[in-house]
Amino acid sequence: MNDDINVLALIKGKERYIFLYDDSQRAEALRMLGRHASNPELSFSWYDAAVLSQKIRQEERQQRTRRISLPQVTDTEEWF
Repeated sequence: MNDDINVLALIKGKERYIFLYDDSQRAEALRMLGRHASNPELSFSWYDAAVLSQKIRQEERQQRTRRISLPQVTDTEEWF
């Protein structure tokens, strides 16, 4: 895990929805999208929540893939 902050943004007309979260808060970010979509006072829709949720999950898969593809140093390999 790293200390990077993920930024997810949606612009709907004059409204701006910006979500900031780190990797450990991914599940909470997904729940927040649902809470926003269920709020009738916001223009944020369930479709918006679905699209942004997909982006969060896609980023998670990409991060996992990057970690898996990194070369691993074993005891038998030499550093120099």
